[in-house]
Amino acid sequence: MMTLELVCARFQGLAPEELRGWVAAGYVRADAEGEALVFQEIDVARIGLILDLRETLALEEEPLALVLSLLDQIYALRRRLGEG
Repeated sequence: MMTLELVCARFQGLAPEELRGWVAAGYVRADAEGEALVFQEIDVARIGLILDLRETLALEEEPLALVLSLLDQIYALRRRLGEG
């Protein structure tokens, strides 16, 4: 698990306020440990994906939300197909 501060240090240019906004918007999951937000490795990987999508595709907030939603649907479908 990584704290918000460690995640922001890992990804240059990611501000704590922006990451908190992503958590509030539901783009990234975080657990609360007291007052602090902590992230599991899978959530840190998703943060990297979001940053990559913004950089390579120059996605703004609204299209980014759509792309993340579509990716989540694809992963959910793959899990369901794998169960059958």
